[in-house]
Amino acid sequence: MSKKYFGTDGIRGRVGEYPITPDFMLKLGWAAGMAFRKMGACKVLVGKDTRISGYMFESALEAGLTSAGADVMLLGPMPTPAIAYLTRTFQAQAGIVISASHNPHDDNGIKFFSGQGTKLPDDIELMIEELLDTPMTVVESSKIGKVSRINDASGRYIEFCKGSVPTGTSFSGLKIVVDCAHGATYKVAPSVFRELGAEVVVLSAQPNGLNINHNCGSTHTEALQAAVLAEQADLGIAFDGDGDRVLMVDHTGAVVDGDELLFIIARDLHGRGKLQGGVVGTLMSNLGLELALADLDIPFVRANVGDRYVISELLERNWVVGGENSGHIVCFDHTTTGDAIIAALQVLMALKARNEGLAQSRQALRKCPQVLINVRFGGGANPLEHATVKQASERVTQAMAGRGRVLLRKSGTEPLVRVMVEGEDEAQVRGYAEELAKLVTEVSA
Repeated sequence: MSKKYFGTDGIRGRVGEYPITPDFMLKLGWAAGMAFRKMGACKVLVGKDTRISGYMFESALEAGLTSAGADVMLLGPMPTPAIAYLTRTFQAQAGIVISASHNPHDDNGIKFFSGQGTKLPDDIELMIEELLDTPMTVVESSKIGKVSRINDASGRYIEFCKGSVPTGTSFSGLKIVVDCAHGATYKVAPSVFRELGAEVVVLSAQPNGLNINHNCGSTHTEALQAAVLAEQADLGIAFDGDGDRVLMVDHTGAVVDGDELLFIIARDLHGRGKLQGGVVGTLMSNLGLELALADLDIPFVRANVGDRYVISELLERNWVVGGENSGHIVCFDHTTTGDAIIAALQVLMALKARNEGLAQSRQALRKCPQVLINVRFGGGANPLEHATVKQASERVTQAMAGRGRVLLRKSGTEPLVRVMVEGEDEAQVRGYAEELAKLVTEVSA
């Protein structure tokens, strides 16, 4: 059954435009409360990032949830993975995050966690959607839910993050710059690294409701790169607005992306005999990651783009490490969802174990040249189903003999076909990409 409101990562859009409106959030809170109450006594945690509209939507959700008889525990601004963790530890039926992740302040959204700190099952999302299309009612007054605030939420999550590294671990002597994107990590991230002994220089930790992700964080690393050089730091860490993505910067000011961080973590686990199975990437993971893992005899599979698909593949295979080149990294040996602080700590542990700097450690992964060409088509027949395009794609794939790959896919939002070719020889890759793009154009005419 297709869903009307829920996408791959909850419900998201522009503030003030349906469904990201106060009246919808009121009804959503009620529908969620009604759905969760069907499973028994109902306690729901609600957290948010730092965007200004979070106050408005928090109040609306609170009213809706309590009107359905659900008790609400408010967390205030907290990273998305912290809400997943606290939902488990407080034995709540669900956790709700008010956030639009790496998007600007004028977007917002809602995503849910189950009582196990995982994505909400499809059947619960469908139940909520069905309730959204029914008239809203209020439980009798004696059964209206109560609201409380968890005042020590930050401290609990800081201790959880520190617990992901061995007792006694110290990063003393390490100087790092941490960019909090004026987002949900602004309180907890600096504390985690300082309490583990590192010298921490903090950027973008003064949220005003409007500056989240604005020219900072993992989507805009220029200020972090400059600060790492100016401070002569060992490395920099960039989070996104809700704290589920991380990128790094080495001491030379070069950006280290999610593929490289994933490799560093996986190689360390493999070397210690703690890598359960292999690694899950996505269709957009660089071929260099696949080849570097293969050199270590580490299995690698690709999921569709999106953390939901990475997590689904990990669960199906009972593996523990996966992620995206955007910096969304999942470490199932420590937590139940993508967690930027946890991932950053695992990278620091790997560097410490090898006594290497980030610039040196990343060298074992040689990223392959990747050429992406967008081809516009009229929206009629799918050009990717054309026999000529299929044959040419297969021919190019065979010509690269396992040392390159072709990815042709339609955009989900525009009438575009994305033609991507990657391999070890940049000139060859560009030639193949242009050849395939020309064919797609011809059959679309």
